[in-house]
Amino acid sequence: MSQEPLHRTWVHSDRTIPSRFVRPILRFTQIEAAGGIVMLVAALVAIVWANSAWGDSYAHFWETEINLEIGAFHFHETLVHFVNDGLMVIFFFVVGLEIKRELVLGDLRDPKAAALPALGALGGMIVPAILFVIIVSGAGHGDAVRGWGIPMATDIAFSVGVLSLLGRRVPVGAKLFMLTLAIVDDIGAILVIAIFYTDQLLFGWLGLALAGLLVTWVAGKVGIRSLAFYVPLGVATWYFLLESGVHATLAGVALGFLTPAFAYYTDDDYQERAGRLLRRQEFDARAPRAADRLDSDALSMSAIARESVPPLNRIEHALLPWSSFVVVPVFALANAGVDFRGVNLGAALTHPVALGVAVGLVVGKTIGISLFAWLAIRLGIGKMPRHTGWPHLIGVAAVAGIGFTVALFVTALAFDPGEFADRAKTGIFLGSIVAGIIGTAFLRTRKPLADPSEPQGETV
Repeated sequence: MSQEPLHRTWVHSDRTIPSRFVRPILRFTQIEAAGGIVMLVAALVAIVWANSAWGDSYAHFWETEINLEIGAFHFHETLVHFVNDGLMVIFFFVVGLEIKRELVLGDLRDPKAAALPALGALGGMIVPAILFVIIVSGAGHGDAVRGWGIPMATDIAFSVGVLSLLGRRVPVGAKLFMLTLAIVDDIGAILVIAIFYTDQLLFGWLGLALAGLLVTWVAGKVGIRSLAFYVPLGVATWYFLLESGVHATLAGVALGFLTPAFAYYTDDDYQERAGRLLRRQEFDARAPRAADRLDSDALSMSAIARESVPPLNRIEHALLPWSSFVVVPVFALANAGVDFRGVNLGAALTHPVALGVAVGLVVGKTIGISLFAWLAIRLGIGKMPRHTGWPHLIGVAAVAGIGFTVALFVTALAFDPGEFADRAKTGIFLGSIVAGIIGTAFLRTRKPLADPSEPQGETV
């Protein structure tokens, strides 16, 4: 058994991958896959509730008003808007942390490795949006073109969950391609929300929000470590952004980007400081009234151990379960309830908005990702993932057409409650189901080019 606790590595084929990067990735995919199931259950509950004998209570419940006034502070939102504008900040904060980790430690720091999924994600956003606009405007619904951003989104929880269910039939390289693609897709969705779904800007509030982010950045540079400082500052920044007209959830993304990705103490610092404390404890244990000193040293040891883990890892570890198993399911429960009572189901499924979203997700994602990935390799700016062939890449592109969380989120921004919003949700459900079936069926018929087993050779 190896004696290298501070330098464990995963060895895959002829590549060595630091465990501190691979382990969070593997844990992330496992939680996201399980979270996708919980989210699906919440969405089904919402649909059943909205179409049951108590269906009217669904809309009434989520339209409950929340009023909070403290001095000059005034918060007035409906419950569904509180979920979308408030709770979803946690989800987008975790997204920001994931993106930051990929940019600093993951595949996105290597331009050659990042080029393929990045360009694939770009194609997977452009082509669906174009197809949506063509279908909707061609049917004479020009006022619904505002929903072009809906089919651009890939749901990372469901897509990664589908690939996980396929096990070793999908090479590890293809799974990492999907994960990186989905993260770049999230970046694109964030930019689309910030640029195209902001109705008006109040520059005074926006200035305060930017000031809050600046203070956060400076505080990190000067070494302020306490969450008691950052949490109120983050809440204030969120409120300023909410009042500015920019969607408040972007505060979560920005704060995620500002979270340090490296530990305050290096491994050498940890060993040196911990060793010094242990030597002092051995000396103090022989001295009179040593108990208080030992308690103080224990607290110091705990602080050293905590600061030897990057804040990004610690915060993501704490928030990811809450985001996956509480925030996103509540969001799905609040937004997925489409009332089909009295609606011609055939007409609903063939409505131009529903078709635009569904075709964008199924056809647009598959063609866009595959085409742009082919161009990246053809131009020599990208490289194919290990053990992965074009059939795998096309199958993954089809699975990427599963859009849910961010697609529903953009729907709420693009359309007021009503026919267009309901038909967009119908298209999301239809397109996601078809994309999942096609992608799964395609990948199940393919054999890996080589042994696609998960990374092997961990020394412990």
